[in-house]
Amino acid sequence: MINETETTGVLLTNVGTPASPTPAAVKGYLKEFLSDRRVVEIPKLAWWPLLHGIILQSRPKKSAALYQKIWTENGSPLLLYSQNIAKKLQNQIGYPVAIGMHYGQPSIKNALEKLRASKVKKIIVLPLFPQYSATTTASSLDKVSDVLKTWRIIPKIQTITHYADHPAFIRAISISIQKAWKTQGQAQHLLFSYHGIPKKYADLGDPYPELCYRTARLVAETVKLSQEQWSVAFQSRLGRAEWLTPYTNTVLAQLPQKKITNVQVICPGFAVDCLETLEEIAMRGKEQFIQAGGEKFYYISGLNDTMEHINVLISILSDNGVKENTHENSKIADDDRIVYSNASSLHDNTSIS
Repeated sequence: MINETETTGVLLTNVGTPASPTPAAVKGYLKEFLSDRRVVEIPKLAWWPLLHGIILQSRPKKSAALYQKIWTENGSPLLLYSQNIAKKLQNQIGYPVAIGMHYGQPSIKNALEKLRASKVKKIIVLPLFPQYSATTTASSLDKVSDVLKTWRIIPKIQTITHYADHPAFIRAISISIQKAWKTQGQAQHLLFSYHGIPKKYADLGDPYPELCYRTARLVAETVKLSQEQWSVAFQSRLGRAEWLTPYTNTVLAQLPQKKITNVQVICPGFAVDCLETLEEIAMRGKEQFIQAGGEKFYYISGLNDTMEHINVLISILSDNGVKENTHENSKIADDDRIVYSNASSLHDNTSIS
C-alpha cells in the first residue's frame, strides 16, 4: 500500500495526435511516430530514405483529409477525451494526474514535469493501452525513462503494463455492448477489432495478440456469446509486410458472403475514440461492409471519458495501492465532460437500417 506521508502522482499515457488536421501538422506527427524504433524495427539505413523520401512526402496530405473528418471545433477527440479522463480521475482519487502523449503535445516530458511541480514522491505510470505491446506500452516506458535520466532526484516509479483481463475493464466493455443491444438490437455478429502490429513482432515474443484474444474471449463469455457469434480481427496495417491477421477490412467484406448482414464492431484496444475508430471503422469500415452486401452496421463507441471508464481506472489503481478520495465534492457527474459542438456527427453514420 501507499505510504500516506508521501505524495503520489499518476501519469497516464496515450499515443498522441497531430496539433491540427493539416498536412504540415500531420507530417510532424508522423515523423515522430514513424521514427520510434519500437514502432518500426527496420534498420535505420533502410528505413530513413523510405520514411523521408516517400512516406513523409505523400502520406501527410492523405492522412490530414482523414483527420478532418473526425476533428471537432475543440480539437482532436483523442486529446480531448484523454485530457478529460485525467481531470476526472484526479478529482476522484485526490492525487495529481497528468496525461502525456508519445508523439505530439502534451508530451510525456511535459506531464512528468507537471507531476514534479506537484512535488510527488511516487509516480504510477498507467499507459492507456489495455493490451501490452512493445509498440505502445514499452514505448511509453522508454519515454518515461528518457525523461527521468535528466532528473537529479528520481521519485519512486511503479508501472502498470496491461489490464487486458482486469475484471473492471471486462465488465465495462461488456456493459457497453449490452447498452448497444438495448438501443440497436443484438447483431448477428460482434467483431472485436484491434490495432494490428507486424506479425514478426508477435513471432519475436510480443504478447499483444494473446492479450487481445484474452480480452475478447472474456467479454464474449460475460455477454454470453457463442463461438460463432463473435470474432477478432486487426486493423490499421501499414506497409506491405504481413501483420496480424485476419485483417478487419477483409473480414467485413467476407461476412455478407456468410449471410451475416448485421454486424456490430467494438475496439477494446483503444481507450478512447480516435482516427482509427471514428474514421477507419465507423466510416470506412461501414462503407466496406455495406458495399459487400451488408445491411446494418453499428460501431460501439469506446469507453472515452465516461464514468464507467473512470471507474475502471480507479479499480486498476486501487489494486496497485491508490485509495480513492471519497469526499463528496470530488464526485463528478457522468454528463460533466467536454461537450463537442459537432460530437453527434461523429456517430450519426455508425448505423444503417
